[in-house]
Amino acid sequence: MRGKWFGSTALAAAALGIGFPAAVSSQTAPAASSVPTAAPAARPTRFDTSVFAELPAIEAPSLSPSGNKIAARIAVNGVQYFGIYPIGGGDPAIVALGDTDLNWWRWVNDDWLVIGIGQMVPVESEEWYLTRAFGVKADGKKLVKLNKETAGQNGSDLVWVARDGSPRVLLASQNSIYGDNADFWPRVDEIDVTTGRAKRVQSGQSSVWNWYADGNGIVRMGYGLSDDGRKRRLYYRQQRGEPFRVIDKTTSIDDSLEVPALFLNDPTKALIIGDDAEGYSALYEYDLTKLERGKQLFASKGYDIGGLWSDPTGAGYLGIDVTRDRPGMVWTDPAMIALQKRLDAMIKGGQPEIISMSRDHGTVIFRAGAASGPGGYFLFHAADGTVEMIGSVNRTLGMKLVHPVRTIRYKARDGLEIPAVLTLPSGDPHNAPLIVMPHGGPFARDTEEWDWWTQFLADRGYVVIQPNYRGSSGYGTKFTRKGLGQWGLAMQDDLDDAVTALAGQGMIDPKRVCMVGASYGGYAAMRAAQRDGSRYRCAVSYAGVSDLNRMLRFNSNFLGAGARQDWLRQQVGDLKGVSPLNFPEQFSTPILVVHGKKDRTVPVSQSRLMAKRLKDAGKNATYIEQPEGDHHFTREADRLEFLKALEAFLAKYNPA
Repeated sequence: MRGKWFGSTALAAAALGIGFPAAVSSQTAPAASSVPTAAPAARPTRFDTSVFAELPAIEAPSLSPSGNKIAARIAVNGVQYFGIYPIGGGDPAIVALGDTDLNWWRWVNDDWLVIGIGQMVPVESEEWYLTRAFGVKADGKKLVKLNKETAGQNGSDLVWVARDGSPRVLLASQNSIYGDNADFWPRVDEIDVTTGRAKRVQSGQSSVWNWYADGNGIVRMGYGLSDDGRKRRLYYRQQRGEPFRVIDKTTSIDDSLEVPALFLNDPTKALIIGDDAEGYSALYEYDLTKLERGKQLFASKGYDIGGLWSDPTGAGYLGIDVTRDRPGMVWTDPAMIALQKRLDAMIKGGQPEIISMSRDHGTVIFRAGAASGPGGYFLFHAADGTVEMIGSVNRTLGMKLVHPVRTIRYKARDGLEIPAVLTLPSGDPHNAPLIVMPHGGPFARDTEEWDWWTQFLADRGYVVIQPNYRGSSGYGTKFTRKGLGQWGLAMQDDLDDAVTALAGQGMIDPKRVCMVGASYGGYAAMRAAQRDGSRYRCAVSYAGVSDLNRMLRFNSNFLGAGARQDWLRQQVGDLKGVSPLNFPEQFSTPILVVHGKKDRTVPVSQSRLMAKRLKDAGKNATYIEQPEGDHHFTREADRLEFLKALEAFLAKYNPA
C-alpha cells in the first residue's frame, strides 16, 4: 500500500472515489456442461496458438453454504467476468469487471456475497491503487457499497464472516489519506452487507495495519508497522473489552512475528505455523497465556506447509495445505479422508482436488486434471454419488492430456540440489531445443501444474525446464536464504546449470537454448542475454525488471518503504552491477521484450528504457508494448499477441 502525508492540503473526496463494477445483471451465459468421457482424447500433431491463449473458462469456483449456488471468475469471449450460477438451472448473475480488478470474493450466506475490488485512480498528479468492498446479492439484483465516501486507499481487508447465516462481516479499512488523522490507521467495522450499515467494533490504532479476529468475530490481534516498515509489533488481547498489549516486536527484516493461523474455541489456545529446528515450516499448538509454542501437530519433511482448511465453525481445521512436487491437501479429519478416497476411486489418474464444499459437505466442487492437461471442475453430490461437470479450464482442450510433466533434481555447480519442473514434447526427445523458464518472485516456486506457457512451447517441439533456483519458496528457510545477495549471480548460475544437467543426459542440444521468463524471470532472461550470451541463442522477457535501483525508488512510494528497500538490498547486493540496463553494450544475443502498459507490479518504464538503450547500442532487440496489458495476462487478446510474437521470435532464432 502506498501512503501519503498531505498535512492540511485539501483534497476533494471525489478524487478518492472508486467506481462500482458494472451493474450486476442476470443474463445468458455458458451453461454447466454434461459429464465428459473420462478417457483423454487423442490430440492432433499441433494445436493452434489461440488454444493455449484461451483464458480459463472458469476459475476458483466457490459453493454457497447450502451448496445451491456457485460463484466463480469466468471467461466469455475472451473477457473475464464474475459469475454466480444457481445449481439446477436458472439464469446466472454476471458482473462485468472492466478495468477493475476482482481481488477476492467470499460467501456470507446463501443470498449474499462480499467481493473485494481494486482500481487505479488519479489523485492529484499521481495514480493510486484503491481497494473497496461490495455486498453482492446472489440473484444479481443488488450491489451494496460497503465503504464510506471518505475511505482511504485500503478499504477491503475482510477480517471475519459470520457463520450463523446472518449477513454480517468485519471489514478493516482506512478512512483518511492524511497521516496526521487518526482515521489514517485502519479501523474495523461490523457491516450488514445487505444495507451497508456499519457499527465500529475496533478503532484505528497508531501503526496497526492488520487486524485479526477469532471464529466468534472478536478482534484479538493487531500487526503494527512503523512508517518505514523497519519496526514491527504484535498486539494481543484475550477477549473483547481488554486493552491490547505488545507481545512481540522486531526491527530485523530476517525475523518474522508469529501470527496465529487459527484461534481455537479455548480463548487461551491457538495454532501457529512456524519453522522447526531444520528450517521447514510446521504446525504447532500455541499457548496465548504463556506466548509459547506447544506440541508439533504436523510437518512435511523437506517442504514447507502453506496453510489450513478451517472447519465450518472457524475454530478447527480439516486439513493442511502442503505443496510437495505438486499442490495437495493432507486431510486430518476422518470424514474428509474418506471423502477424498471416494473421489480418488471415481477419478482414476485424474488427481481429483477438492476446491470447495457446502457447509454440510454434501455438495463438493473438485477439479480433475493433471499437469499435462487442463482438466475441469466437477460437482459431486455425496448423497447419491452423482457427478456433473461445471466447466473446463480450457474449452478447446477439455479433458485432453497434452505434454508430459515431471519433477527432476539436479546439482548446481556448488553441489546444491535444485528441484525443477520438466515439460517434454510428446514422444522421446533427443538432442532437442531447450527453453529455460525461471519463475517470477523470486520468492515463489514452480510445481507440477497445468501451465499454458510451457505446454505451448512443448507443443512447438521444445523441452522446457523450470528450475526452482536458490531463493525459491517452499523448500525451507535455509534454501531461501541461499539466495540472499545472489540475484543475477548464483541464482543465475543455477539456471545455467540446468542446461548442463540436461545436456549430460542427451535430452537437449546445449547449442540450441533460449531463456524465457516473466517478472523476476524476465529479469533473469535479460541478465542471461547480457551476462551469458554464449550459452543462449536468444532471450525473451515479459514484464521484466531491468534496473534494480529504479525499482528501489519505485518502492519508496509505498508505505513501509524502508523495509522494502532493506529487503531488496539484502536480496540483490550490488544493485547497479547486476542491473542489465547499465550494460546494453554487453548484450550478445537477440532479445524480445514485452510489457503491459497497465502493469501495476513492475512499471512499464523498466522495459521501455531497456529497449531504448539496446536500440541506441545497435543491439538485436524487439520491443512490444501492450496498451491494455497488465502483469498477469488477464486479457486473452494479450496472451495471444504474446504467444504469436514468442513463436515467431523462437522460430527465427532458436527453431525447433
